[in-house]
Amino acid sequence: MFAASLDWLSRGLTQAAYWQMAVYFLVMVQLTIFTTTLYLHRSATHRGVDFHPLLTHAFRFWSWLTMAMVTKEWVAVHRLHHARCETDEDPHSPRFHGINKVLWRGVELYQDARLDKAMLEKYGKGTPDDWLERHVYTPRSTLGPVLMLVIDVALFGLPGLLMWALQMAWIPFWAAGVINGLGHWWGYRNFDTADTATNLTPWAVWIGGEELHNNHHAFPSSAKFALRRFEFDIGWAAIRVFQTLRLAKVLRIAPQLNVRPNISVPDTETLRAIMAHRWQVATDYFVTVLKPQLRHEASELPRRLRRAFRSDGRWLDEAHRERLRAFIAERPNLASLLAYRQRLLAIYELRSVEMDARMEALRAWCAEAEASGIHALQEFSARLKGYALVPARI
Repeated sequence: MFAASLDWLSRGLTQAAYWQMAVYFLVMVQLTIFTTTLYLHRSATHRGVDFHPLLTHAFRFWSWLTMAMVTKEWVAVHRLHHARCETDEDPHSPRFHGINKVLWRGVELYQDARLDKAMLEKYGKGTPDDWLERHVYTPRSTLGPVLMLVIDVALFGLPGLLMWALQMAWIPFWAAGVINGLGHWWGYRNFDTADTATNLTPWAVWIGGEELHNNHHAFPSSAKFALRRFEFDIGWAAIRVFQTLRLAKVLRIAPQLNVRPNISVPDTETLRAIMAHRWQVATDYFVTVLKPQLRHEASELPRRLRRAFRSDGRWLDEAHRERLRAFIAERPNLASLLAYRQRLLAIYELRSVEMDARMEALRAWCAEAEASGIHALQEFSARLKGYALVPARI
């Protein structure tokens, strides 16, 4: 009896080898990652994809079993992150909370945010509110991980306890810590968005495509995160499989951008394209207009200040911001190019009902850019007028 008990404690009911336990663990956490990125993020929060009701419930059950996650709370906190990004209301911003706190204690910031009932009601609309949600998943959310603990220990004995602990830490570390922390701190950027979101790597299969965080902030409602040829989004690959099996319906992906030649005046196609590709326009302007001028006029500036031109110094402290303003004031050509960028981006701030006003402002901007005598600005204007959307194939 004693030997049998020791045998159970070391291997559980399965008597699995350690490599088999490792495979089990990796499958379990990958399912949890898929539940987070496919269901909670791309479907429930941003409505980029709809899943078959049976698959949706499987995701809801897995979320409850492995994360004690209440859909409404996750959705509301993430929508708050987008609505108040890089402010003191953003529960995920390393700019305000510090990178160490978001990376290592991001789950605490999430827990604090979800206690705001008014915020949950404002940002949690459209989430499940059926009998199971009201009577099981929400009021008994902690019961899921307890059941998961029993299953793991029963199957694998004491090693199952370790696996359960790692399972419980997996999403808080990778999602609340790495994606929300490092994903606003370090990495590469395809788009000069108004926040600090970065792509951590072109691929990272163990976090479901969420590593492409800058792409996501540029096109939040897109079900597909990979936007460059060298990028791979395993979450999108899974969606395509479900789509083939008729278990998923893709609602939105980021539209592609086309540049038409010889367009003399911006038209409705131009306006639609630049509204959809706002951050591509900002990025193109910096790369083709501002960057060459900075090479000429700002080579002596520290790298931190040169990089700050991409965001108008938004993330600098007041002392460095004042230094940047003084530097610009002494260089009228650079100041003029920055003013043109501000006017171009201001077109987006006009209310959506004022399409005629937007068109008038865009045409006036292009006319003035072409009359400026600045070659880079003239070339950019000519290219901008040709922007058009390529219909997304979903």
